[in-house]
Amino acid sequence: MKEISCKLLVIGAGPGGYVSAIRAGQLGVDTVIVEVAKPGGTCLNVGCIPSKALIHAAEEFEKIAHMAGGKSMLGISVAPPTLDLMKTIAWKDGIVSRLNSGVAGLLKKARVKTVHGWATFRDGKTVEVETETGIQVIRAETVVIATGSAAVELPFLPFGGPVISSTEALALSEVPKTLAVVGGGYIGLELGMAFAKMGSHVTVVEALPRVLAQYDAELTRPVLKRLGELGIEVMTEAKAKGLSTKGDALLVEATDGKDAKVAADKILVTVGRKPLTDGWGLDQIDLDMAGKFIRIDDQCRTSMRGIYAIGDVTGEPMLAHRAMAQGEMVAEIVAGHKRSWDKRAIPAICFTDPELVTAGLSPEEAKAQAGEIKVGQFPFAANGRAMTKQGEDGFVRVVARADNHLVLGIQAVGQGVSELSAAFGLALEMGARLEDIAGTIHAHPTQGEGFQEAALKALGHALHI
Repeated sequence: MKEISCKLLVIGAGPGGYVSAIRAGQLGVDTVIVEVAKPGGTCLNVGCIPSKALIHAAEEFEKIAHMAGGKSMLGISVAPPTLDLMKTIAWKDGIVSRLNSGVAGLLKKARVKTVHGWATFRDGKTVEVETETGIQVIRAETVVIATGSAAVELPFLPFGGPVISSTEALALSEVPKTLAVVGGGYIGLELGMAFAKMGSHVTVVEALPRVLAQYDAELTRPVLKRLGELGIEVMTEAKAKGLSTKGDALLVEATDGKDAKVAADKILVTVGRKPLTDGWGLDQIDLDMAGKFIRIDDQCRTSMRGIYAIGDVTGEPMLAHRAMAQGEMVAEIVAGHKRSWDKRAIPAICFTDPELVTAGLSPEEAKAQAGEIKVGQFPFAANGRAMTKQGEDGFVRVVARADNHLVLGIQAVGQGVSELSAAFGLALEMGARLEDIAGTIHAHPTQGEGFQEAALKALGHALHI
């Protein structure tokens, strides 16, 4: 097979990689992208998109089950519902397939050449790709590493049999009667709550004193309340130890030091993700590392000239939209544009019930960084649109400097608040002050009014509380 030469080679077609390749192609850069699986990476294929599809299906099923139980306050009654999980998974797969085709089409439209296979570095400018038809050698002036991340496997709970990662959880053919979730972070709770709504008896095992420990306790309180309503048992300061001899239970060391058994048809391990730095010839190139991640500067350059790295392989926050923004920036740098990485805030969303959104600094972080602060908080219990959606639990919170009212952070918890993340990010990126948000006319009736009201509260004159 003859060699391919190009100006830009992108390794990995996840959110960061394919965006980088598409933007480079749009700018006239001769670009090749290598991917061993389907385009879209973990996020599109076995992560963000399919998990949200399953979460939506679970929400719809629970709503109907609630109505069938005669508990609806809306005056709606229906027959008890049934769930065919295989049909649900097929619907989810259809969405993923359409998006796969969409990404492939966008790459083609941008005149990006796609090579299917596993890439391995020979040196900083040359890569071997193991394809179905043999070894393809690619020489490039510039390389972007966008290899992503994978689920962390526990040595005492290796994946296989009843022990599954989020990937297998999104492809189950039937709802497990009992599900143990090891790890009370956002992935564990998102999927745990979804399966509880579909009928599983769910137990969450978390080694730390509380679940969702990356968020402040006030923000997570509505989620904890909902966990109880769904019948999800939460074991904190509890350590998973392994699988029972019969393979039908999770062995746990509880807070009192005694061992306990948690009955589980399936054990979902969600203890984090690790960068994919093995298997593609890292030993053949000389890159500085930041722990287990590739070290980069504010332009995503590595320590080796002509090699960039983006996305999960470069560290936290391991978010698809961070990778996309980095990928776009790198493409423009390669095309000769002046760009650097200077983001004030990258919104993060937890798709639990209710949803959580954070952007910028928490009150504690802001106080440590800026000293005196102002905090405004508006409850959805006083928001008309939230009430009409039966989504009164939650609030919007704005954190700002006390001296000049510069907004430093915005947080929200509530039904559907993920859609407010764009407004939060925009306000922080543009350097908004409390007066800017308070003076912007927000449409009524919407949950977005809570954002304006929180700013008004911080200024001392909230209108609706």
